[in-house]
Amino acid sequence: MLATEKKTDIISKFRTHDTDTGSPEVQIAILSERIGELTEHFKMHKKDHGSRRGLLMLVSKRRSLLDYLKKTDSDRYREVIGKLGIRK
Repeated sequence: MLATEKKTDIISKFRTHDTDTGSPEVQIAILSERIGELTEHFKMHKKDHGSRRGLLMLVSKRRSLLDYLKKTDSDRYREVIGKLGIRK
């Protein structure tokens, strides 16, 4: 789980307007941060297969959000993957 101040920092970086908390950009950024934390977790705990399943679900959710964003607005898609450093 992300700390509250870290999550609000991510939301403030990626929001499209002042009250935005649920746009695809914000959701993708939050998921990317959680994926990064879990990846670090697996460097220490190689046999934690329950959390690995959760990681795969997060990656799948992020992929579907990225596909949606690419389909609806390709400029926003390129901007998000550029900011986050996501391949593809």
